[in-house]
Amino acid sequence: MIKKVIKLKEPLILWEDNHLLAVSKPAGMLVQGDITGDRCLKDWAEEDVAKRFKKPGKAFIGLPHRLDRPTSGLVVLAKTSKALTRMNALFAGRELQKTYWAIVEGTVAEPHQRLVHRLIRDGKTKKSFVSQKAEAQEAILSYRVMAIGDRYTLLEVDLETGRHHQIRVQLQAIGHPIKGDLKYGAKRSNPDGGICLHARGMELIHPVSQEALRLEAPAPKDPLWDALIHSAGQHGSFF
Repeated sequence: MIKKVIKLKEPLILWEDNHLLAVSKPAGMLVQGDITGDRCLKDWAEEDVAKRFKKPGKAFIGLPHRLDRPTSGLVVLAKTSKALTRMNALFAGRELQKTYWAIVEGTVAEPHQRLVHRLIRDGKTKKSFVSQKAEAQEAILSYRVMAIGDRYTLLEVDLETGRHHQIRVQLQAIGHPIKGDLKYGAKRSNPDGGICLHARGMELIHPVSQEALRLEAPAPKDPLWDALIHSAGQHGSFF
């Protein structure tokens, strides 16, 4: 069987200073390397920063957070050890706000809702499930409907917790899997192998300068994304 090779897009630099580098990761790119040996965002950033700032070898890049491989959007990388330590503390203390956009199958009836489930991770299948077992962890998110199309709904999602595959599991649990997400109930895959889950924005206090930051990653260029975002703008629902 011949495996289809999909050429990945390059990450897009969104914002940068001496301590942080904010980029938009394309769907399909790993944030950190794994056993596949595929090129990852960390490798790209180490090479990119070293080249642009004429540093010998690879530049220092730390990963305070990650996105799933099929997810696109905002990733904030640390360029100094000081920034990495402090960003790790911000994430651990939930002292920042992350917003996602998701295109889900079907028409979501409730215009906004807070979802509370308990999730458990299966290490063998690398999936998470809604569970009532004692070891299951609480997962909370809130969503609002931005636009409704013929077969799909565009949601804005705010996370209160950060569980493994949380958004993917919780949206499947209410009967609206993310478009392209075969792992969690979608009817068919997307041509690029990704899923329609996009890390749209993050609000935080800069870990070194203490300035307020609001970072945003543009949505993927795709006819369905374009149509739903255009509809959201017409109805005053745009982020």
